[in-house]
Amino acid sequence: MAKYRVVGISFDHMHMGDLLRLVHEHPEAEITGLYDPDPARMAPAAQTFGIPADRLFTDLHACLTATRLDLAILCAATGDHASYAERLAPYGVHLLVEKPFASSVEDARRMIAAMTPTGKLMAVNWPLAWVPSHVTAKRLIDEGQIGELMEIHSYGGNRGPLYHLADKVEVSPEEVERQKPNSWWYKRASGGGSLLDYLGYGATLGTWYMNREAPLEVTCTADETPGLEVDQHSITVCRYARGLSKMETRWGTFTDPWTIQPQPKCGFVFVGRDGTISSYDYEDHVTVQTRARPEPTPLPFVALPQGRGNPVEYVLGCIERGEPVTGPLDPEVSLIGQRIVDTAARSAREKRTLPLLP
Repeated sequence: MAKYRVVGISFDHMHMGDLLRLVHEHPEAEITGLYDPDPARMAPAAQTFGIPADRLFTDLHACLTATRLDLAILCAATGDHASYAERLAPYGVHLLVEKPFASSVEDARRMIAAMTPTGKLMAVNWPLAWVPSHVTAKRLIDEGQIGELMEIHSYGGNRGPLYHLADKVEVSPEEVERQKPNSWWYKRASGGGSLLDYLGYGATLGTWYMNREAPLEVTCTADETPGLEVDQHSITVCRYARGLSKMETRWGTFTDPWTIQPQPKCGFVFVGRDGTISSYDYEDHVTVQTRARPEPTPLPFVALPQGRGNPVEYVLGCIERGEPVTGPLDPEVSLIGQRIVDTAARSAREKRTLPLLP
């Protein structure tokens, strides 16, 4: 029998299928149940991974008691993350939350407060944390290759959240437009919008690159599309003690970065006192400039080490070793990112620069 029993909770986010595949492929893990209020949303995953009908649940309590799970993977709408964490915590389970962390700082702190007394891990999965070039860039920065890090520029997005199912299966533009009016991605109350979807990447990984330093103030502007409750494009400027950084989010890139990188390219550019690094999503290298070698030089990324290749492998390893999660998955790092996101959203509404919210 598999050592770890894993249950998928809610199929609001299309990444559930991707995460379940990682569980299915893990030699010491087993998918012991799925939960969603709508049985139809579980059906494709149940068929793909051979999950029998008696492991599919529309009642959360029944799911949690029958499956005797070790780890819950949560892919609910962002606005529901806190309530789910509070409902899951009493069952004494570890929790892997698919990004974003939460729809507000208040909700993020509710999640931490619910999980901390249990002694169980909570990790926030940011898929870009598993891009080898971005991890290589972090190592080079920490090694001092470009001197003190002064600026972070991030550009994150895709054609839009409704264009893709699990495993990046594409949806037609006509079907996307049909789904928009009823999709949580386009509802403010559910935590929709490109800012909440993608700014967390730049803000949270940026906090990781900055070794947990928080900005002093935040300025953000977001587009206002007639007929939509949420933004599809935002630009955030963070003022740190050491300088300015820019984080941009976009639903509506010309192409998806995992197929053809759009222009601007999705990814990160880092500016240090003594050099620069660019690390673009899904590329097989980083590009480095230094004082000694000012011409941009491609360097191959270093492959992710054994045990840190994907979120499921990593979190189960932390459980096995009794270690805390680190890096962008650490809720305390994600909390700083959430503070940046909340301040940016408020800045965009009030159309003014704000000090970082506490």
